[in-house]
Amino acid sequence: MIRETERSTVPGLLMLVIVVVLFVASVLGIIFASTALDTRDEPASAGAIALLIASIAVCVADAISLGGFFMVNPNGAKVLQLFGTYKGTVKAAGLHWTNPFYSRKAISLRVRNFESQHLKVNDKDGNPIEIAAVVVWRVVDTAEALFEVDNFENYVHIQSEAAVRNLATSYPYDSHDEQVMSLRGQTAAIAEHMKTEIQDRLAKAGVEVIEARISHLAYAPEIAGAMLQRQQAGAIIAARQRIVEGAVGMVEMALDLLSSKEIVHLDEERRAAMVSNLLVVLCGERGAQPVLNTGTLYQ
Repeated sequence: MIRETERSTVPGLLMLVIVVVLFVASVLGIIFASTALDTRDEPASAGAIALLIASIAVCVADAISLGGFFMVNPNGAKVLQLFGTYKGTVKAAGLHWTNPFYSRKAISLRVRNFESQHLKVNDKDGNPIEIAAVVVWRVVDTAEALFEVDNFENYVHIQSEAAVRNLATSYPYDSHDEQVMSLRGQTAAIAEHMKTEIQDRLAKAGVEVIEARISHLAYAPEIAGAMLQRQQAGAIIAARQRIVEGAVGMVEMALDLLSSKEIVHLDEERRAAMVSNLLVVLCGERGAQPVLNTGTLYQ
């Protein structure tokens, strides 16, 4: 596995000054050598030829060295290679100079995001649902991103969608039990699980997942109506259970208070009648209508 190593370079401005000075010197050398050759003095001509060759060589080397300049933008990097061999990564922003025979591949270190397609999958209960997610990511290891996978951007998209599919099959769409985690109910926990699963898949590509959240969640159109009725029925049953539990607790509290404060003494038959009346009042959907009893329970 190829790991990222930071490469040090020559400051570009310093090297630019050196290149300009050498270029001016080589031009002056060529001019001086040409002037000396015009004198037709043999000793001077020999030195002029040597100066001319040296000046031309410096000029050619100077022109080749121009290929070593490159720019790195903020939150960017350049991956250096020499004849197919990885030589390091430059991340410092600014003008740099390095071996002109190095090939340089630019790669962005900025934070990126994408939204997956609306995927049609079955949840844990087997219900067809549509789900999509937004993934926020960035490259943290340029060597792994370029050399461990073929196309790291395409790899991120495909693996993220695969993770979303796997996540959707691991949880039910909805649950009325607070102890059972569902896609619609516990969004924060689901988002954290999704982030972890996507990160595990993308670690080998040198990518860090910053955030992953569900952006679209719905039942598939062919069962949306039926599931809505089922969801409403489940909600009504869950609500009724809570109402009954609360009503029983309130009845129990009322009877205990009546007994402890000795407001009234109830036998079993009157206690049963009071419990029945209280449950009707507390569990009924309409407001209670009081009825004045002018007789007794036994007449």
